[in-house]
Amino acid sequence: MEVLKVSSKSNPNSVAGALAGIVREQGAVEIQTVGAGALNQAIKAIAIARGFIAPSGMELTCVPAFADIEINGEERTAIRLLVEPRDMIRA
Repeated sequence: MEVLKVSSKSNPNSVAGALAGIVREQGAVEIQTVGAGALNQAIKAIAIARGFIAPSGMELTCVPAFADIEINGEERTAIRLLVEPRDMIRA
């Protein structure tokens, strides 16, 4: 599964486009963030990507989890967001 690394300086619109493309091609994507600013940008990107995916009859779901990662030899705690589509329920 592809992992998108999002920072506090990432452009949410660009991340949303990448996220939507990967979900359409591969079915799911994992987003990795470290820090509140990065998580904020990732959540904005998911909200924007929902609008890109919705016309195809799918809705995005997001499952958060913690992950221990190493950055420059230092142990850090990341938040990983598993983003997957689900069919919209039509009533």
